[in-house]
Amino acid sequence: MTATPPPRVTIKDVAARAGVSKGAVSLAFNRKPGLSEATRDRIFRAARELGWAPSSTARTLAGSRVDVVGLAVCRPARLLGLEPFYMEFISGVESVLVERSCSLLLRLVRGQDEEVGLMESWWRGRQIGGSILVDFRADDPRPAVAGRLGLPAVAVGHPSLTGGLTSVWTDDATAVTEAVRYLAALGHRRIARVGGAAALGHTSIRTAAFDEAVRALEPAARAWQVATDFSGDAGARATRSLLTAAPPERPTAIVYDNDIMAVAGLSVAAEMGLRVPEDVSLLAWDDSQLCRLTHPTLSAMSHDVHGFGADVARTLFGVITGEGPGSHPVPTPVLTPRGSTAPPKV
Repeated sequence: MTATPPPRVTIKDVAARAGVSKGAVSLAFNRKPGLSEATRDRIFRAARELGWAPSSTARTLAGSRVDVVGLAVCRPARLLGLEPFYMEFISGVESVLVERSCSLLLRLVRGQDEEVGLMESWWRGRQIGGSILVDFRADDPRPAVAGRLGLPAVAVGHPSLTGGLTSVWTDDATAVTEAVRYLAALGHRRIARVGGAAALGHTSIRTAAFDEAVRALEPAARAWQVATDFSGDAGARATRSLLTAAPPERPTAIVYDNDIMAVAGLSVAAEMGLRVPEDVSLLAWDDSQLCRLTHPTLSAMSHDVHGFGADVARTLFGVITGEGPGSHPVPTPVLTPRGSTAPPKV
């Protein structure tokens, strides 16, 4: 005799278990207003107990696996599409998720308040099983929010910025110091840096390390630092402003916080009739394929951004299972000299 399959759980069953209407269940799962947090939590608890959820979230609610990982990035869509770092980082994350049949829920936000609201919505709506948090700032509110929600999360940033969350980071201070020392060894004493957004924590770390490294050279050394938004347009404007002065009031070497700005800087130097590296040396960051397609090829502080993303994803699954490596740095970016750096003209 064929066994009779158990009856299928429906939204009506969830509503009865939670003591609400079917409409209230729908409001909760569609993240609509009109319910108290206590009622919303009661509905989600009933759904988990019954093993029910709309569409593909059922398995996550039943606790059998993580199906979706969240990542919010505060960047304009056009800029993100041109930013080699994030494309490589996300591809690294995806390489781990695909092994576990998971998906990445990526959202672009306009600020931290919007991201905090998104974290709450994603977690309370049971849309994600964990989150990757990036672009930390001083006094960042997200670690406290993740703790309050019980949201499993990994922070991409130095532990001094991430409020006790499990963190994965690069040693930016050491890398900046190596960049300055390399340029100094070539003979440069007038060195500029085109940095990222000043409010970002890793930008502040690089800024402090750059100042300290230049000060350590000798009294005659001089430094310039310009904050930007990481875009090619901003990198071009910063480069133009640095190179408009006549020697010796302009830098002989420029370090960039990403490679798209370095490529833009290379174009500006050519536009102004300056030769690279004879008149000005340029040093990029991240070392994507862009650095090897220019003429001359760009020297860069190189690191495995794809591997960085994969490491972050594996660490998140460790946080979720309680079996991960905990906070740790990834390998520090290393100098890769190419055709864009040389001793300055005498």
